[in-house]
Amino acid sequence: MQSRRTLLLAMAVTGTAATAMLTACATSPTPSYTERPPIVFMHGNGDSAALWQTTIWRFESNGWPRDRLFTVDQPNPVARDDDAVAQPGRSSTGESAVFLKAEVDKVLKVTGASKVVLIGNSRGGNTIRNYVQNGGGAAVVSHVVLGGNPAHGIWAVKGFRENNEFSGLSGFMQQLNAPKGANGEEVTPGVKWMTLRSDNNDKYAQPDGVWIGAPGKPTNIGFDGPALKGATNIVLPRVDHRETSFSPAAFAATWQFLTGQAPRSTDVAAEADVVLNGRAIGAENLSLNGAKVTVYAIDPATGARLGEAVFTKSVGADGRWGPFKARGDAAYEFVLATPSYGTTHIYRSPFPRSSSVVNLRPERVIPADNGASAVVVFTRPRGYFDAQRDTMRFDGKSPPAGVPPKGSGVSTSRLRIEGGGAPRAVSGEFNGERITGLTWPAASEHTTVLELTY
Repeated sequence: MQSRRTLLLAMAVTGTAATAMLTACATSPTPSYTERPPIVFMHGNGDSAALWQTTIWRFESNGWPRDRLFTVDQPNPVARDDDAVAQPGRSSTGESAVFLKAEVDKVLKVTGASKVVLIGNSRGGNTIRNYVQNGGGAAVVSHVVLGGNPAHGIWAVKGFRENNEFSGLSGFMQQLNAPKGANGEEVTPGVKWMTLRSDNNDKYAQPDGVWIGAPGKPTNIGFDGPALKGATNIVLPRVDHRETSFSPAAFAATWQFLTGQAPRSTDVAAEADVVLNGRAIGAENLSLNGAKVTVYAIDPATGARLGEAVFTKSVGADGRWGPFKARGDAAYEFVLATPSYGTTHIYRSPFPRSSSVVNLRPERVIPADNGASAVVVFTRPRGYFDAQRDTMRFDGKSPPAGVPPKGSGVSTSRLRIEGGGAPRAVSGEFNGERITGLTWPAASEHTTVLELTY
């Protein structure tokens, strides 16, 4: 039997499916409860804690204690255009690292643990690396897992936004990647590091500038941009940028790295009692104080409500809209009404397990929607739509509007319905998951969101 590190490196070189290789090495004993350190999950650019929902479910389903899994909502999660220049509603690399340090300190205090595991997606990986290398994190972090982290930038083009956090030529990125040992390691010593990347399907690790608005121009970044010298670098075939963190294959590789064995399953195990909670937040991850959340059980085939509301609550300063005792076999419509955004009707698949990160974000009627009788958004927060890879349909159209014929770079599709008429059902389908909701009048600032879970 190969050593664990050798096997994982072989996976990175050959591109063999992660789950099959990991299963072949499932021989180590499962660590005990006391060996399960707390994990802090750091989301990416513009995202929130909600994206870690299925990852947390998979950890719980394999026995990781729920009270040792922590997510964060970074305020102003979008990076500045120029990292050194203050920009309303955005954060610098320094601000992100300070935020993460405060969150880790809270976790250490509440758990009594001496060290934590950090898992980050995309920009969250930049924050983790900065905190570990420059913010004291090396003393309290045992393992780091980085999914789709633009570790060498998204571009490295002379004269093109060089002081942006995602430029490989920025002082920030150059300092992070400066050699740290005789072998030129790019990772902080004393911490175990793993990177997860796509073979060639990550929109932010592309040699061509198509996804940064410069098609045909070289980015000077390769498909292996997320890999780091000194880390265990894993390749997950055909995953997109977000799936480097949120896919079953990413979970399997992470579990193997942390425990030395394959997970029992990458499926989500159902539980008898389901309690849902989360925050009602805007794009800046700030609480929508004064918003109202109403929940209806619906017919999953038609989107029609099955009677009166099953839950309602006015949101306070903390943004929490729950807790709501749900049925694990029921589909729900979450109605988020806010003074500033209008009313958003969010339709979701059944929740097999409890979750405290069911974050609700409003969808605004935009100027381009003027004249539409209804607006429906079909969205996949934990991945992208890939016309060459996925089976999908939105209101009978495949691929959905706005999804390119090649590449994984779009995670939402927007449908404008013209001509008025009575409310009707609209369905979105993606690789076996199907969500149906009803249209609502755009003239009254109502929008419909069909939000995929997987």
